[in-house]
Amino acid sequence: MAEIKYEIVENLGVLSESTKSWSKEVNLVSWNGREPKYDIRDWSINHEKMGKGITLSEEEIRALRDILNKMEL
Repeated sequence: MAEIKYEIVENLGVLSESTKSWSKEVNLVSWNGREPKYDIRDWSINHEKMGKGITLSEEEIRALRDILNKMEL
């Protein structure tokens, strides 16, 4: 399997932290040198390991924002 290269361009916030020093974060990440996208996933404390997550384009993150704004929480 080919090596995946990534750069966390901007840390936008932490959604939660686990007892094992991992945190679910929202970041702007460039994958394999491509244009940065919004990314939600679990990361180890030093960002060397990651869990499964979701990557969203700017249009998708705006659509998600609009959906969440409609919800009554």
